[in-house]
Amino acid sequence: MMPIELTEIERVKTISKHDFLNNYVRRQKPVVVERLTEDWPAYTKWKLDYIKEVAGDRTVPLYDDRPVSHRDGFNEAHAKMKMAEYIDLLQSQPTNYRIFLYNLMKKVPSLQNDFKWPDVGLKLVKQLPMLFFGGENSKVFIHYDIDYSNILHFHFHGKKRCILFAPDQTPYLYKVPHALISREDIDFDNPDFEKWPALKNAKGYVADLEHGEMLYMPEGYWHYMKYLTPGFSMSLRAFPRSVTNLSKAVYNIFVMRNFDNFMRKFRGQAWIDYKNQQAVVRTHKKLKLPV
Repeated sequence: MMPIELTEIERVKTISKHDFLNNYVRRQKPVVVERLTEDWPAYTKWKLDYIKEVAGDRTVPLYDDRPVSHRDGFNEAHAKMKMAEYIDLLQSQPTNYRIFLYNLMKKVPSLQNDFKWPDVGLKLVKQLPMLFFGGENSKVFIHYDIDYSNILHFHFHGKKRCILFAPDQTPYLYKVPHALISREDIDFDNPDFEKWPALKNAKGYVADLEHGEMLYMPEGYWHYMKYLTPGFSMSLRAFPRSVTNLSKAVYNIFVMRNFDNFMRKFRGQAWIDYKNQQAVVRTHKKLKLPV
């Protein structure tokens, strides 16, 4: 098996608001800013032991990498555990258990003093940011965000691999209809091009984030994440600047999501299976590949 064609994401040490807006946001081009968080308390404090100290008694929702099932409610957790137990697990062995979209800062308000809203020219949504945790080799299925936001993704404690694809690469990624994901049985680390031939045409970006680094992900970018070591991340977001993407976000939130939830209840697993089949049929038909 051969890897997908990936280009290293451009890196800068620091960046001005003018350069960030003109060179990356307006051009919808990803970038890693290495030293944006160096004046944050989080830069020195945000390690797993610190989170265990301030939030160890909190019960947290955990998710693994099992495929989507009609039996699962929307964002329904696969397990629950005390944060202290979970961090002990992360630090002792590889695990597929992850925490995502969890508002730990609401539960532990002191964490809100550890980061600063960066002045990079984006009108960031001033809601408390969510935190994401993962164990060594745990993966986040490739997807794009329902609201098409511009995302500032900060990583702490260890190393995390981020693979991105621009929206114009969607025809090659086996997108599942009425969803924000690709086929969950594709291994984006080592894809089987015989089984998934459209992926040979895909061109993406890659960055390995170290502690304190920030990755800018433009509107509607697909992202696949892999924790190379145990660690955690935080995302800040700004609404899409493109009217087209804003309209797509509204459709996703108010139409697509509700329709998909209705069909899951109405048709059950048959709906999930149909969508997965159509991901292949539609992709191959569009590219004139054998179905």
